[in-house]
Amino acid sequence: MAAKLRKGDNVVVLTGKDKGKTGAISSIDPKSGKAIVDGLNIAIRHTKQSQATQGGRTPKAMPIQLSNLAIVDKNGKATRVGFRMDGDNKVRFAKTTGDAI
Repeated sequence: MAAKLRKGDNVVVLTGKDKGKTGAISSIDPKSGKAIVDGLNIAIRHTKQSQATQGGRTPKAMPIQLSNLAIVDKNGKATRVGFRMDGDNKVRFAKTTGDAI
């Protein structure tokens, strides 16, 4: 099955503490159905000091369920993703505007 959301897509968060915020997808795990969005869903991770690294509290982006994300169309609104054939190529398109993504 083709992926509706891919690395580099601009998305908006639909639910949770970061509802309404937008960001770009930095990585996706299709097996677990989660994605990491830059600057969103930040958690503080405590790391122990070692010879190579300084210890302390570091912010880290945590995964978000794909069902809680929606792609942003050219108007800046959340939209669903559809698929259509453009010649011999299968392309994704925004359901609100009909434009290819």
